[in-house]
Amino acid sequence: MAIKKTGDLTLVKKMNTAIVLEAVLRHAPLSRAQISERTGLNKATVSSLVQDLIDRHLVLDIGPGESSGGRKPFLLLFHARAGYAIGIDLGVNYIRGILTDLEGTVVLERELTIDNHEAAIVLPKLMDCIEELRTSMPASPYGLVGIGIGVPGIVNGEGTILFAPNLSWPQVPLRAMIEERFGVPATIDNEANAGAQGEQKYGAGRGIANQIYVSVGIGIGTGIILNKELYKGAAGFSGELGHLSVMADGTPCRCGNRGCWELYASENALLEQAEPLGYTDLDALIGAAEQGDKHVIALFHRIGEWIGTGIANIVNVFNPNVVIIGNRMRRAEPWIREAVAATVGSRALAYHREQFRLLYAEQGDRSAVRGAAHYAISAFLAKMKDS
Repeated sequence: MAIKKTGDLTLVKKMNTAIVLEAVLRHAPLSRAQISERTGLNKATVSSLVQDLIDRHLVLDIGPGESSGGRKPFLLLFHARAGYAIGIDLGVNYIRGILTDLEGTVVLERELTIDNHEAAIVLPKLMDCIEELRTSMPASPYGLVGIGIGVPGIVNGEGTILFAPNLSWPQVPLRAMIEERFGVPATIDNEANAGAQGEQKYGAGRGIANQIYVSVGIGIGTGIILNKELYKGAAGFSGELGHLSVMADGTPCRCGNRGCWELYASENALLEQAEPLGYTDLDALIGAAEQGDKHVIALFHRIGEWIGTGIANIVNVFNPNVVIIGNRMRRAEPWIREAVAATVGSRALAYHREQFRLLYAEQGDRSAVRGAAHYAISAFLAKMKDS
């Protein structure tokens, strides 16, 4: 049946524009003829849509490529510098921020230390970090397209931080605050979810259908990706596996539970055990381990066993292709790797281990900040495909 209504024609054009833009995003450099072949759209339609995308500064015509016998084709690229995104990893003891182009390439990076967890102290520092990145942004057609922030706590659909036990914050409507201050869309999510997205898009999780990202910092959070989609649960709060009970009558946790995994396997747990040795930060402990300090190496080994205990539970429950260890404890890989692997090997069910791999984040402690920027980029591109 022929399409008659203007509204139908507009919808079809939006759909076809999204198809062409997606082809360029995934497969560029491409010629118009190659886009037609990949998408099934006729050449005239592709040519018109490509020109529209060029006019909107989303696609660049970079000139002729190599000829395969006829005229040289003119090749197209996605215009990555048409706009910029800001990603923020709001940690318990740091704020890490990046400015990226629309392909996620990092242009600028900033990091601040947090000594006081009070919201009245941290939030102004967060705003200053974003402002510094924004004012350093190169000129572009779209400017700042969005801001993504990963936070160490439970976030609802409105971008309000409901519960952040390691920060001891009250409910904070962070998305509303950011959007009011900077005038661009903001995405707020749990830091481990952002880390999972960062590794799936840019790191060790590329192309892997079922993966669990374990963020080991002051606390422990997990981002769960099943069938290539981030699993968020019925209310959007999944992934709080740092609060699995691993000791029934264990130490009380700020969350209200007892014996939570993060009390025994996190950076905070490591620092508590290292205090009698005179160490108060992770970098100092890593330095001591590099110098061969046997006591510090033993501490890392014990923490590795506790990390492995929790991961074995994750493997038994989810049967993932991989578990990826990230965040700050990723720096300690040389001294925890053996203990983690041995513990998972002895505690996880044999059939679950057959096709399982234990990986460490390729992005190191930048997984969450890369994932946070990706949230902003994805939201912008979705808007462009629908306009």
